[in-house]
Amino acid sequence: MQPQQAGDEDGDVVTPWTVTAKSETGVDYDKLVQKFGSELITSELLSRIESSTGVKPHHFLSRGIVFSHRDLQSILKTHEDKKPFYVYTGRGPSSTAMHVGHLLPFIFTVWLQKTFQCPVVIQLTDDEKWICDPEKMTREKAEKFAFENSRDIIACGFDIKNTLIFSNLGVLSHKVNLPEFSPLADAIGIKTTNNKVRAVFGFSGEDSITKNFFPARQSVPAFSTVFRHVFGMDEKSKPIPCLIPCGIDQDPYFRITRDIAQKLDHPKPALLHSKFFPALQGLKKKMSASDETSAIFLTDSPAQIKNKINKYAYSGGGDTVEEHRAKGGNCDIDIPFQYLRYFMEDDEKVAAIHKSYSSGEMLTGELKKVTIEVVQKLVQEHQRKRAKVTDDIVRQFMSVEAFPRKNCSSLDFEQD
Repeated sequence: MQPQQAGDEDGDVVTPWTVTAKSETGVDYDKLVQKFGSELITSELLSRIESSTGVKPHHFLSRGIVFSHRDLQSILKTHEDKKPFYVYTGRGPSSTAMHVGHLLPFIFTVWLQKTFQCPVVIQLTDDEKWICDPEKMTREKAEKFAFENSRDIIACGFDIKNTLIFSNLGVLSHKVNLPEFSPLADAIGIKTTNNKVRAVFGFSGEDSITKNFFPARQSVPAFSTVFRHVFGMDEKSKPIPCLIPCGIDQDPYFRITRDIAQKLDHPKPALLHSKFFPALQGLKKKMSASDETSAIFLTDSPAQIKNKINKYAYSGGGDTVEEHRAKGGNCDIDIPFQYLRYFMEDDEKVAAIHKSYSSGEMLTGELKKVTIEVVQKLVQEHQRKRAKVTDDIVRQFMSVEAFPRKNCSSLDFEQD
């Protein structure tokens, strides 16, 4: 059985595990929005974000990288009414080395935290990595990867006093004190049929029952009552709304969550969907940690980054200098330019490069040189910040204490 979200009839396949596109321009996001039933983020919504917060929308929003949503208006109204909400996002730790694409949801979530002054919870789904591939992944390795990935997440700039990072295996082994986690997962599971899970995710009779139950655990952090003592809620407190920024391939999990929320007397979580960060070889696939030639890792040296972009990054330029000068480059499929859309914050510079490359004035080698410098700076700065994240700081982020935390080690990521 194929998952409902796989658009095989159009050549695009989008599931929580596989993303491939038929066209060299990548996934058809307009069709994907129609299939999933979400809504595009409009200029009116961007204006409302700015008027509501007094902050210019993040360039991920203004450039359409975060492009789709569910019930974002409800979160904005909550904020405008001066009522609390929290942000929930996650990471599936599959190795110690994350790549630059893995940073995107955390870069954006840090902006959300700072802009809306809201608490953040980050779920590390180490349990899924173990149960989905038990022959290659041991429980011990999954827990180690979760701890090491936390360093990279923390280095993105989260507020230690208002952020909780937790691993599912830590909760299940009672190393993390979230006593309502398992009962709530059970309540979600009771309200979810096998037929529903199999239809959405394509599970078969050959899949383990733990794999079938994992979607319930991924749903849990969208319900604020599991963090009752974290948020300082008592038994009479009303549930707090939740906003989930994620890749659109994760939407199926939260469609189920939203259906269950009403049955459990919780507000439906709102979602913000991002596009996929492309592999070096082109927009047909997203960057993957399992293919070293497709990815730029956060552990890469400047020389490795330069070599990968020069050698593997798909170009939208002409085959010859003469052809490129005459016809210009295609920024829509050019990977170095696409990386600048993600990582170069200056809108005027991005627009100028687009104009110059599209006209043929800027050559492919010149564009790659700019991209190499931007990505090298990003990775080196991340490595500098990560080096300051000690084991003790990771443990503080992963300790369950009433928010806001007190007496925590401050993180100084300013230049030395």
